[in-house]
Amino acid sequence: MDAPDPAAAEGLAYYRAIPYLLVVETVQRAGTWWRRASYPELPGCAAEAESAVEAIERLERERESLLARCWERGEAIPVPRPPLRSRGPA
Repeated sequence: MDAPDPAAAEGLAYYRAIPYLLVVETVQRAGTWWRRASYPELPGCAAEAESAVEAIERLERERESLLARCWERGEAIPVPRPPLRSRGPA
């Protein structure tokens, strides 16, 4: 018997709780430095602002919007791969 799908049982809340990898970097646009925040595991989910805090806040709004759109359309939502298993002492 297959294990139950946690996403099906919990709905969109399941995906909102996933700790996606957050990347923040500094980029130059037209001679001005900006902070770019992204979730590489969510294709196209990125935001830019003058401060890192503002970029992350914008990114969170973008993530919520992206997840809701995918959920409403029945599209697959990317889930990060599980961590590698520890092999223990050699």
